Amino acid sequence: MKAEILKTEEAIRFVKQAFAQALCQEMNLYPISSPMMVLDDSGINDNLNGIERTVTFPVKSLKDKSAVIVNSLAKWKRLRLKQIGISIGEGILTDMRAIRPDEDYTPLHSIYVDQWDWEKRIEKSDRELQFLKAEVEKIYHALYTTEQMLTETYTDIEAILPEKITFIHSEQLRKQFPALSPKEREKRACQKYGAIFLIGIGGELEDGEKHDGRAPDYDDWSTLNDEGYFGLNGDILVWNPVLENAFELSSMGIRVDAETLMKQLKIRGDEKRSQLPFHKMLLKNELPYSIGGGIGQSRMCMFLLRKKHIGEVQVSLWPDDELIGLSEQGVSLL
Repeated sequence: MKAEILKTEEAIRFVKQAFAQALCQEMNLYPISSPMMVLDDSGINDNLNGIERTVTFPVKSLKDKSAVIVNSLAKWKRLRLKQIGISIGEGILTDMRAIRPDEDYTPLHSIYVDQWDWEKRIEKSDRELQFLKAEVEKIYHALYTTEQMLTETYTDIEAILPEKITFIHSEQLRKQFPALSPKEREKRACQKYGAIFLIGIGGELEDGEKHDGRAPDYDDWSTLNDEGYFGLNGDILVWNPVLENAFELSSMGIRVDAETLMKQLKIRGDEKRSQLPFHKMLLKNELPYSIGGGIGQSRMCMFLLRKKHIGEVQVSLWPDDELIGLSEQGVSLL
């Protein structure tokens, strides 16, 4: 067991270092430090789907003001672009750590979240679909390159990613498989293409349902794009042969501008958030236009190292029955 665990730990370091370096080169990003917590009333924390609880605590030295562990750094990064003075075409990469207590335990979900959070400054004219696709291709090339490097070093792992990623809108996927659930549609598409970027996550489709949830105040999921569908955001998903299912590695998108922010807050019935400090800055056009996203670190290690459970590549908390069941299957958690 010792040799197996140490080999896995070594491979995890290899993947994280190789991918972060490749991503910075492809995307023109600077690695920077990032917070683990922010003040609750700042409006900076990522609200995810808007229903998840956050880890909240009072800070004695701030007169017991309430702070929260970040869910992600979607909005903080945009503010940081302004603070640092990042130029158009450049961006930042952070090593984000979070605790999401409402996550349901599955082989690929833990209450501990680690991801590369990145954000890049863009022109207003870049807020269009073809620019989004070009940035996705850069990220995918970093992933593809990392797998090639990994399989050259660890010869027991076989490269499986296609050379190119396939783009498809969630509405197109719904029309193709109208009787299937969103997750079943993702499975069909990933099994066929190997790697896809699924566009338009968060807004309602023609049947009145959303493919998946997105907060209204970071990704733009409501703008009509030049292919006639709504959304300038999406997910990178790949086919996972170990789990025999679709596997999400990244959520990303072009960020809302002032007009889109108010439109999406209104759609969600959450206009009161416009009075929070971050949102006020955005509505006053005091923040740069940007594109950004999160890329799961443990998710990527799990996929590339062909592991069947996320606990094999990260240390977290697990229910006793989960530990017993995995032990009986011969799965060793870190």
